[in-house]
Amino acid sequence: MNANANATHSEMKRTLGVFDAVVVGLGAMIGAGIFAALAPAARAAGGALLAALALAALVAYCNAHSSARLAARYPSSGGTYVYGRERLGSFWGYLAGWGFVVGKTASCAAMALTVGAYAWPGQQHAVAVAAVVALTAASYGGVQKSARIARVIVAVVLAVLAGVVVACLSSGAADAGRLGGADWAAAGLLQGAGLLFFAFAGYARITTLGEEVRDPERTIPRAVPLALGIALLVYAAVSVAALSVLGADGLGRSAAPLADAVRAAGWPGLTPVVRVGAALAALGSLLALVLGVSRTTLAMARDGHLPRALAAVHPRHQVPHHAELAVGAVVAVLAATTDLRGAIGFSSFGVLAYYAIANASAWTLDSGVKDRAVAAVGLSGCVVLACSLPAASAVTGASVLALGALVYGVRRRLTRGL
Repeated sequence: MNANANATHSEMKRTLGVFDAVVVGLGAMIGAGIFAALAPAARAAGGALLAALALAALVAYCNAHSSARLAARYPSSGGTYVYGRERLGSFWGYLAGWGFVVGKTASCAAMALTVGAYAWPGQQHAVAVAAVVALTAASYGGVQKSARIARVIVAVVLAVLAGVVVACLSSGAADAGRLGGADWAAAGLLQGAGLLFFAFAGYARITTLGEEVRDPERTIPRAVPLALGIALLVYAAVSVAALSVLGADGLGRSAAPLADAVRAAGWPGLTPVVRVGAALAALGSLLALVLGVSRTTLAMARDGHLPRALAAVHPRHQVPHHAELAVGAVVAVLAATTDLRGAIGFSSFGVLAYYAIANASAWTLDSGVKDRAVAAVGLSGCVVLACSLPAASAVTGASVLALGALVYGVRRRLTRGL
């Protein structure tokens, strides 16, 4: 079924320009990942942390290039679910959508709990549920309202991160000799890159909002690399600053790396500011995740892979309100009853599989040698980084994808039997 045909009923209004699309992407990327992913990546990569960041950025660039080309061709909600379906067949699109919805729903709960852990540690579950309810209500009011909230969050978080960088690099504790080292191995570098990829994955929010972007053939190819480039510059600056005062070993042992970095730099008064920045960053990630998961849910519901009621679009707010409410309800229950902050590795596996399908889809487009080479590098990089993640993350992620494939097969057999 053609993507454009799917969009003819319940189609959403195109209101986002380049600036708003970039902000939505940054809200997802300049999020909790930079506060949470540096420490485990440093433990894995050791002295090669900056090289791991560069490798994660390279794979992210290839994925972004392929995704932007596909989004310009298929400007509908759903991202790689739509691209895989149109270019590779229904199964591959479904598998991408399944991995994204399940994995990112867990990530939503993880981000909500991160908000609670930073804002009010003693009541983290209650704060997490309140955050989910508030952001679901905000996204229900329209994508423009969500974009305005994202602008404020991104501005504050960038200011906090700039303060961390200045405090660290201007202190007497900074030492350029801590930026590298001989204590690393290839396997650790790849695992570190796989973990850091979690922090880059947010540019997918731009493509999943393809049906709400003005002039998508021009806007999306501009917004995706802009958001990715800004995020890379920010991550590189923060990584260099934190390494210069803590070193790879100190960074790897830290439970709150940026707070420890400003403390080691002689600025303990900035620690509460960093905590506020981390809470806001997690809120930004949660908002972007709710937007992305609900739009992919909408696309899968249109094709009958999820209940068709979830494909409804609000006549006034022009949002997939049933999908948003359903996602918000599931995330709120998870945030109230479980602790899924360990979902980062599992989410990284699912996202890498998602982008592997995106690159394979981009390979099938009529394109030149350069575009196909980028798709091939992106596909290979996703597979290598996914296999290099911690064993528990890789096994859990593979099991979720296998369960999705089983559900698809059973549903297809039952449908044929009717």
